[in-house]
Amino acid sequence: MDSMERFVAIGPEPYANYHNGSSLPSPNVAAPPNLGWHFPMEYQHLIHEHWRSFPAPQIYYQAFLFMAFVAMLLCSLFGNGLVLWIFSTSKNLRTPSNLLIINLAIFDLIMALNMPHYMINAVLGYFWGGELGCDIYAVIGGISGQGAAVTNAFIAYDRYRTISNPIDGRLNFPQIIIIITMTWLWTTPFSVLPLFHIWGHYIPEGFLTSCSFDYLSQDDETRYFVQSMFVWAYCIPMVIICVYYTKLFLHVRDHEKMLADQAKKMNIKSLSANQNAMSVEIRIAKAAMTIYMMYVFSWTPYATVSLLGTFNYRHMITPFASMIPCCCAKLVSCLDPWVYAASHPKYRLELERRLPWLGIRERNAAPSVNSGSGSDGCDSETGTISVTNC
Repeated sequence: MDSMERFVAIGPEPYANYHNGSSLPSPNVAAPPNLGWHFPMEYQHLIHEHWRSFPAPQIYYQAFLFMAFVAMLLCSLFGNGLVLWIFSTSKNLRTPSNLLIINLAIFDLIMALNMPHYMINAVLGYFWGGELGCDIYAVIGGISGQGAAVTNAFIAYDRYRTISNPIDGRLNFPQIIIIITMTWLWTTPFSVLPLFHIWGHYIPEGFLTSCSFDYLSQDDETRYFVQSMFVWAYCIPMVIICVYYTKLFLHVRDHEKMLADQAKKMNIKSLSANQNAMSVEIRIAKAAMTIYMMYVFSWTPYATVSLLGTFNYRHMITPFASMIPCCCAKLVSCLDPWVYAASHPKYRLELERRLPWLGIRERNAAPSVNSGSGSDGCDSETGTISVTNC
C-alpha cells in the first residue's frame, strides 16, 4: 500500500488524536507529518503548496490558541455588547457622532462570529466546512476588518471637527448615516469579489485553521489584488487617521498655548475653568493616539505578511508568523470598546450608574450629566471635550 492509499485508509482525524507527533500517517516515518496531511481528500485542493513544506504544529500551539480565542470571544461579546446596550438606551448618548461608535462595535461583533468556527477547526485540526466554510470565514473577517478600519478613520475625522469647531463643526444625523453607509460600501469590493471568485480568492492560512485572501500565489491577478487591497483597506484609512489626529493634536497644542498666553497677560497662574476643560481634551487626545496605535497593531501584521507573499518573500512566512495577524486583528476588536470606555466621560458615567461592580469612578464629567444631550449642542458626543468648553 503506497502512502496515498494509506492516507485514504486513515482518513481525517481530530487534532486531539495527534499529540506531539505520536500519531503519524505512517508507522515507518519518524518525523512529524507536514501541514495538511489530516485534511479530508475533498479539501486537499484548498491547501497552498507553500504550507505543505512545514511540519504540522504541536498540539500545545493549538491548545494555546484555542484558550486565547475563548478569552477574546468572551471579552468581545461583553465589551461590545456593553457599547451597544449603553449607547442605544441612554438618552444622553443618542447623538449623531456616537452612531459611529455603535457602528464600530457592530463590526467588532461581526469579527467575533469567526471565533467559534476557529475553535472547531482547532479541535478538528483541519478547516471544517471545506471551500464554502473557508469563504464564509474569510468574508466575515474581511467585512469586519475593513469596516472597523474605515470607521476608525471617520471617527478621527468627526473628533477633529468636534474639537476644532464644537458649535458648527458637529455632524448631524443625515451626514452620519451617509458616512456609516459609506463604511459598509467600503468593505464590499475586496470582500465580495474573492467570495465569487471574480478577483482574488480565499484559502486556508497558517495552521490551516483560519482563512484569508490568497497572498501566496504569484500570478498577476493575485498580486494586483493584494497590492490594491493594501492601498484600499490599509493605506487610505491610515492616512485619514494620521491627518486628522495630527490636526487634533495641533489644535490641542495651540489651544493650550493660547490659554497660557492669556493667563500671563492677566497676571494669573491659570484659567482654572478652561484648564479643566482642556484636561478633558488632552485625555481624549491621548485616547486618539491609543486608537491610532491599536490600528497599527491590528493591521500592520496583515499588511506585512501579504506584501511579503506578493513580492515573493514567501520563505519568510511561516505558519506561526501568519497566525500573528489573525490574532492581532481579533485582539484589537476586543479592546476597542474598553478604549472608548476610558475616553468617553458620559459613557463612563452610565457604566458607573448601571454597573457599579465594574469599579468605574467618573468625577470630571459629573456636572454635565444633568444637562442631558442639551439643546445648546454642547454635549460631549464622541467624548471629545467637556460640556464646560462650550
